Amino acid sequence: MSKQNLAELLVDVLVRAGVERMYGVSGDSLNGVTDAIRVRQDFNWIHMRHEEAAAFAAGAEAHLTGQLAVCAGSCGPGNLHLINGLYDCHRSRVPVLAIAAQIPSSEIGSNYFQETNPMHLFAQCSHYCELVSQPDQMPRILEIAMQTAISKRGVSVIAMPGDVALREAIQASRVHFSDSASAVCPSRGELETVAGILNRTRKVTILGGAGCAGAHAELMQLAGRLNAPIVHAMRGKEIIEHDNPFDVGMTGLLGFSSGYHAMMNCDALLMIGTDFPYQQFFPKDATIIQIDLRGEQLGRRTRLDHGLVGDTGTILRALIPLLDQNQDDEHLTSSLEHYRNARKDLDDLAVNSRQTPIHPQYVTRVLDQLAASDAIFTCDVGTPTIWAARYLTMNGKRRILGSFNHGSMANALPQAIGAQVTHPGRQVVCMSGDGGFSMLMGDLLTLRQHQLPVKVIVFKNDSLAFVELEMKAAGIVDYGTDLRNPNFARIAEGAGLLGLSAKTSDDVAPMLEQALNFDGPALVEIPVPRQELSMPPTITYEQAKGFGLFMLRAVLSGRADEIVDLATVNVFR
Repeated sequence: MSKQNLAELLVDVLVRAGVERMYGVSGDSLNGVTDAIRVRQDFNWIHMRHEEAAAFAAGAEAHLTGQLAVCAGSCGPGNLHLINGLYDCHRSRVPVLAIAAQIPSSEIGSNYFQETNPMHLFAQCSHYCELVSQPDQMPRILEIAMQTAISKRGVSVIAMPGDVALREAIQASRVHFSDSASAVCPSRGELETVAGILNRTRKVTILGGAGCAGAHAELMQLAGRLNAPIVHAMRGKEIIEHDNPFDVGMTGLLGFSSGYHAMMNCDALLMIGTDFPYQQFFPKDATIIQIDLRGEQLGRRTRLDHGLVGDTGTILRALIPLLDQNQDDEHLTSSLEHYRNARKDLDDLAVNSRQTPIHPQYVTRVLDQLAASDAIFTCDVGTPTIWAARYLTMNGKRRILGSFNHGSMANALPQAIGAQVTHPGRQVVCMSGDGGFSMLMGDLLTLRQHQLPVKVIVFKNDSLAFVELEMKAAGIVDYGTDLRNPNFARIAEGAGLLGLSAKTSDDVAPMLEQALNFDGPALVEIPVPRQELSMPPTITYEQAKGFGLFMLRAVLSGRADEIVDLATVNVFR
């Protein structure tokens, strides 16, 4: 048997760890790696059109599977393009390994063509970043990087010069990787203290997030014992919303009034597995208890009375037997009634008004009704995330991805690629804004190249609409947000996809159904109003004042037509 070079050893270690593919854009400094992949039947190279998209795609795979995913970029600009996607992976706490190729080892430090310093570049978006400069560092450095990404749930980066990747390997694979199933639970005394507080409190509200994964049954049992409404953060939507009689929706900028009401009117707020970032949406006078696996997150967002470190399922199984049945259901009943009213108000906006442009609430509601029961949705940052949060229904089988922590535009299409590659038999739907879609539109070609049947829905309002909303709330007349868009359906057709363009609201259902049933990648562009407002659950005085200033300044700037458009779109429906 011939000896391996380091690139072949790298791929072999990945395969032994259960990794099946690598996302990236090839380049000469990656030649050793791509050549090692070329001859294998058990490992694939997913050729993307942009390295940023490769990192987003790897992050989507890691999110959906919980397993290590891998992306790669060639030296200099190639791996530099990975950074934004890796920031998203790292902040979403998904295990991703990035292979950052480097210039020839003898030229490092000479300001050589395309030279960068990956250890500095990736320091802020990784738990581990190291340069492989000698064959005897491998596979140990690689295995440390992989184990760090898996155990810390984040990004690791290996930088390797192209010439080093072609050197003969000295050692073989050394480590067997396995997922940790360790349980972490506070002491009995800590649990009894928290139980005592909850037993003495009539009005408890639960705020849950992504850390509730795998503990849905325990969460429902807890809410029943406490008669507590459950508010969820965006990353907790797919985990908490389904089969939940205590659900009162979301709060925050994406949420609506019932979630805000349930939190602001409680005597105790129990935060479980969430790092919800918006301080203005937390109650001021309630007792606050937080449960999180990561102790560094306790008290990071709001005043904290008691914190418990551990995994959600283990803590809840230990805590629930210590809790008395709360006999007072007034808070829960009131919160659920508020939710029904808020839900009805939202649903009233999602009807076919037969107006053009077409209301995005209606588009999303129809999409929700037509999509498969186990569909995977991705949504761009901005208004598509708002419509997804409010109108997509989770059922325990559906999944939803977005850039919910990092807040990057252009995430939806590459995440859909990673989702479809990983789950070839499931329906994957990408909800894109025209701004985000056009940023990484080149990877529409990746759908065609790999024959990925992703369905792309483009909400086309010819503007950076969410940015305009932020400007209006601040009292600023919007500027620099216009988008002179092409016909995206024709671009899709030119790339070999099915391209459809809705003209009226009556086109929405048949075109979405046609796209969803099409055997291949498809794109549907739908014109939606630029002036569509998405109201947060509460309006501050400063926001109301800012919006009034915007209207005054718009009139004085000769743009009174925008005020008319706002009224037409949002009032006279």
